[in-house]
Amino acid sequence: MAGLRVVLDTNVLVSGLAYPGSVPGRIVSLWRQGGLDVVLSRHILDELTRVLPRLSRIQLNPNEIRDLVDSLMFLADIIETDAKRDESLRDPADQQVLATLRASQAGYLITGDKDLLALAEKYPIVTPATFWARHG
Repeated sequence: MAGLRVVLDTNVLVSGLAYPGSVPGRIVSLWRQGGLDVVLSRHILDELTRVLPRLSRIQLNPNEIRDLVDSLMFLADIIETDAKRDESLRDPADQQVLATLRASQAGYLITGDKDLLALAEKYPIVTPATFWARHG
């Protein structure tokens, strides 16, 4: 599966880090072992940095969170997104995640976000379970 290029949404990263035995955890583990090429944007990394301190399951101080996010930056291809908007996206807050997919030319955006998943007929957007069933 190495060479398969995917975008991981923040919710997949968070779930994967918090629950290593879950499907998102297996996807994150596969990536960290070099089995996937992951594309992230500054937006996704910033969102991850904001969300992690709120999770009691992940007991990391701010410096450890920064180190974790920095380590993920070395494993991922960090890209710049465009300002183009898709007006069919129900949640405007998800525009940057969708822009990451468009700019990345990735095979999939893996997410649990229902607003993004609603566009699965238009874009290659799948749940972690669907991705794992196809490629795990």
